[in-house]
Amino acid sequence: MARWQPGARERLQTIALQLFAEQGFEQTTVAEIARAADLTERTFFRHFADKREVLFAGQDDFLQLFTDPIDAAPEGTVPYELIRRSLDAAGEFFPDERRAFSRVRASIIDTEPSLKERELAKLATLKLRLGELLRERGIAEPTATLAAETGVTIFHLSFQQWIADKELRSMSEIARERLDGLVALTAG
Repeated sequence: MARWQPGARERLQTIALQLFAEQGFEQTTVAEIARAADLTERTFFRHFADKREVLFAGQDDFLQLFTDPIDAAPEGTVPYELIRRSLDAAGEFFPDERRAFSRVRASIIDTEPSLKERELAKLATLKLRLGELLRERGIAEPTATLAAETGVTIFHLSFQQWIADKELRSMSEIARERLDGLVALTAG
């Protein structure tokens, strides 16, 4: 077994996704993942708390991706613009190079109810955090909650389109299209 090789986390994640896709999430063990990566189980657990974390690692970074643009916005920025900034940041976080990984990850999550539940919980946490942040900026209810819910819904719909088979547009382009669709809807 190799020890202290650089890139162990990424290798474990790549191999785990491959094994999950081939064998199924529940059928794949941590021991198999570590062995296939030519690492020890101890190394696996140094990087991930359990095999679910291979799919969900980086929750805080994910939240920060959406909250940093809001934190950086000037005082008085309207809710629509704050959400647009968050969606633009998400678009930058999901470049075309991440699409294949994201497609495989989504297909694995779609096969396991407990993983789907965890993915929905991640989005729910994002909605709550965005709502809190908007309220902290002085945005009143129900506007703060509506903006947070809408932003996460647009992100989720955009992400699902971005990973769809044969989709070639960028995540940013899709998110802008969805946001423009909302504006058109509300303009009546």
